[in-house]
Amino acid sequence: MRPRISHPTRSNKLVPYLAFIVFSAIFVFKLDVFIAQTISTARNYQESTTRDKNLISPPAAIENGTFHRHFIISWGEHRARILDGGELLTLSLDKISGSGFQSRKQFLFGKIDMQIKLVPGNSAGTVTTYYMMSQISSEGDFHDEIDFEFLGNSSGNPYTLHTNVFSQGKGEREQQFFLWFDPTADFHTYSIVWNPKNIIFFVDNIPIREFKNTEKLGVPFPKDQPMRIYSSLWNADDWATQHGRVKTNWTLAPFTAAYRNYSSDGCIWSRDTRTSSCSADDFSTKNVLKMELDRRSRMNMKRLQRKHMVYDYCRDKWRFPRGPGRECRVN
Repeated sequence: MRPRISHPTRSNKLVPYLAFIVFSAIFVFKLDVFIAQTISTARNYQESTTRDKNLISPPAAIENGTFHRHFIISWGEHRARILDGGELLTLSLDKISGSGFQSRKQFLFGKIDMQIKLVPGNSAGTVTTYYMMSQISSEGDFHDEIDFEFLGNSSGNPYTLHTNVFSQGKGEREQQFFLWFDPTADFHTYSIVWNPKNIIFFVDNIPIREFKNTEKLGVPFPKDQPMRIYSSLWNADDWATQHGRVKTNWTLAPFTAAYRNYSSDGCIWSRDTRTSSCSADDFSTKNVLKMELDRRSRMNMKRLQRKHMVYDYCRDKWRFPRGPGRECRVN
């Protein structure tokens, strides 16, 4: 009997094409995360090369108001403005330049809070950053950094909140979230707690991410380098929105983000004496220097992550085929 020959159906012919499309989509997303990491590092290096120049010759008299006392405009000229007697700061972005500011003081552990109202409407292509970072040396990158980055989107689509932690120059520890509210309609509070035990990210006093000190597993933890606070608004339409497919609409410029109600509680670093304002006793008595999430807070955080986290490097087997960092065992 002649063998029966089966002819491939139309659906079988489509399988290779569908597989190629799925693979391409995954590849583009992973490439986007890598590009975001690379460009963010380059942006931070560029800003760090100008920051010390801005601090060498401070004004003879500092005006009253929170933002006058605690921050300086580091770049962008007139695009960054301090208003309302020093209690409101705005950053703007146009086709020529973005803008940014930085803290006058450095910290070695503590808690910082800032209320931010993000760029409204069609913010596609824009990135608003709020982060802490140590100095980047021209001799090698071993900096520490704790990042909030807000990736804009087209009207009606959610902002992506991008978080990252660098230690000794190594990052690639991204977690991303879709916010559960409109961050452009009103001010919301974004906080960082940084102490020898852990780093905790908060949104409106709700913990969204915890990065524990896992030096016992051989993972460096930011604990030796003082950091300044930075914030900036800049154009990143080659990757920020839908993997670069949606570009910045410059007819809507200038884009503006606003800041208010800054507060800090921590250890101030002295560049002159190279000492901290905190004593050894403070680390056992001061709440922010020993703060950790309790069981209930951690459970609530995990519940929020299940609902709102859209990317976690610890689960990215494509990007890290040999497995994620050792800190993922704990974090």
